[in-house]
Amino acid sequence: MTTTRRGAVVTVMLALVATSIHLLAQPVPPPPVIGRWDLTVQGTNGPFPSWLEVVLSGNRTLVGRFVGQGGSARPIARVTFGADGTVKFALPPQWDKGDADLQFEGKLVGDKLSGTMVDAGGASHQWSGVRAPTLRRTTGNGWGQPVTLFDGTNMTAWKPLGSETNWQVVNAVLTSTKPGANLATVQTFTDFKLHIEFKYGKDGNSGVYLRGRYEVQVDDSAGQEPDSHHTGGIYGFLSPNEDAAKPAGEWQTYDITLFGRTVSVNLNNHLVICRQEIPGITGGALDSNEEAPGPIVLQGDHQPVEYRNIVITPAL
Repeated sequence: MTTTRRGAVVTVMLALVATSIHLLAQPVPPPPVIGRWDLTVQGTNGPFPSWLEVVLSGNRTLVGRFVGQGGSARPIARVTFGADGTVKFALPPQWDKGDADLQFEGKLVGDKLSGTMVDAGGASHQWSGVRAPTLRRTTGNGWGQPVTLFDGTNMTAWKPLGSETNWQVVNAVLTSTKPGANLATVQTFTDFKLHIEFKYGKDGNSGVYLRGRYEVQVDDSAGQEPDSHHTGGIYGFLSPNEDAAKPAGEWQTYDITLFGRTVSVNLNNHLVICRQEIPGITGGALDSNEEAPGPIVLQGDHQPVEYRNIVITPAL
């Protein structure tokens, strides 16, 4: 081989090596399925809201979290995403009727997801999803006038979410005497400060839904370790930083501020959650349209519970 030819070959090889190094150095774009998704599932008894989050674990494995019709956020060990936009994942049942794993298959087209879910009982349902809004707010313009939602005399500001309602005014207290329908405000709200007082008996269980989508838990949990499923927590997502709950049978106070996704929870004069982001809807939400205003909802489908002195102050 002549010197000239040998030099040409070396030059080509060096160029190929340089190109390979350059390609290897290029960052691989993250899979577009990564992010939070507000889902709607076409259930047997009508559509219900759901939520999905997909994140990258390490540099190649997709994992996630899922919220169904009820219950709390549960982990997804692996999400499979194909080059053609197909999405697959499975997760074990939580409060679902049935023992089989939930199976999800779908496809990402543009910025929308859609597909099929086979539930724990084997029934197949169609679902669709859109990217969840960030709900990041700029500096607000202060607060408006307080609105009394319950003054101890009547329930005109409220409506039951179901036919079997057991809510009534008893001794100037808004009372759910036994499990039945939840109760929602007639008005809807966006950002606000909410003051509400509550009392439950032994093993009591209720909740206050902000915008009808994010449950602040109410349950008989005094003396237990702080947990998102106990009083002071955003159900399944945010745990209080201390146990500030009182024993059953005592009146307790929530002062809650919601600004976009940012929530602060003051329980019995203890700031147990300070300016934390709520990732998505919690189980039992009215819908998954997170950008829209929504009502305050009181959970009445568990044990008896009492509420009083409910005042909301909307943000301007």
